[in-house]
Amino acid sequence: MSSAEKRCKTCGRTLVKLSSSQYEICPVCETVSLFNKKLKGRVLNRIEQIANVVRSPYQEDIKTLPSQTSSPWLSRFPQIRTNQLTPTLPLQKRKKAVLCGVTYNGHRKKLEASVHNVRSMQQLLVNKLGFQNDSIRILTEEESDRSRIPTKRNIQEALRWLVQGCQSGDSLMFYYAGHACQIPDEDGDEIDGYDEALCPVDYRVAGVILDDEINATIVAPLPHGVTLHSVIDTCFSGTVLDLPFLCQINQDGLYMWEEHQLTNKGTRGGKALCISACADHQNSADTSAFTGNAIGALTFSFIQAIETESKLTYGRLLTFMRKKVHHAQQVVGRSVPFASSLSQEPQLSCSTRFEIYSELVKL
Repeated sequence: MSSAEKRCKTCGRTLVKLSSSQYEICPVCETVSLFNKKLKGRVLNRIEQIANVVRSPYQEDIKTLPSQTSSPWLSRFPQIRTNQLTPTLPLQKRKKAVLCGVTYNGHRKKLEASVHNVRSMQQLLVNKLGFQNDSIRILTEEESDRSRIPTKRNIQEALRWLVQGCQSGDSLMFYYAGHACQIPDEDGDEIDGYDEALCPVDYRVAGVILDDEINATIVAPLPHGVTLHSVIDTCFSGTVLDLPFLCQINQDGLYMWEEHQLTNKGTRGGKALCISACADHQNSADTSAFTGNAIGALTFSFIQAIETESKLTYGRLLTFMRKKVHHAQQVVGRSVPFASSLSQEPQLSCSTRFEIYSELVKL
């Protein structure tokens, strides 16, 4: 067996090259010394390939490790760098709301409960549903900021703000308490021949806000993963968002989705729901039957359902609200004001059909 002396290039100790092997492990520093140039080249090339794979995700913004040895082995490794990786955080899900209450001060049909309705909804959103006050835009005639008075222009701007920059996971809320009206449809997109419209405080001068405009502003732009809930406590409000499907439900709880679109007025993949005080041909009312203070019948029943019902489905929400409104109408008497001669049935409409008794209300 032939042998040849070699020295370890790390510690200098004499090594013995074995004829049956192409490498020797130094018994002192345990460095592997290769004696066959071809084998040495192939091994080092393979090591470099592996190192490139390992270091590639960490190539940027990392520091080079200082060399701790003059070993030719380590000097052949690609420079490995350390990297403090910052994990990619998921996009923060946001909650935004516009709460609008119009009193019509000085008008013969002044609404005393509108501001109280808005404050009650604000408390629900903040205390129960996790909304932040700085993500809620309130419009009432009591606001000191003139841009928060519920004029037509301010309401339009608030609705644009509501959907601005919305992204998947966001939850949006539009609440309105005030007057509404019906006017003849001029563009042929209404099954009943009438547009529904909200009446801002300056509607006599600036005009009303049509359901067509509301749909174009806060429904049509909704991207996939965004959910919009609208609670509309006003007369003639059944289809005030011009959503394609209206839920028809009877006293036994049986329901069907009725198509209400002559033209496509859906979203860009998001989901829009509208909970309204009554059908398009009906009137809504404020009442003191619930608390002794005037409050919208729909507003009170909606808040109570959210606060008291666990695992609330949309079907349960709708039947709960209808039951509460009916009860208030039945107890109307000498000292409890309510528009008892007018029928009021809370409505649910949506941009898509869904199973109302299995899908939970998530705001």
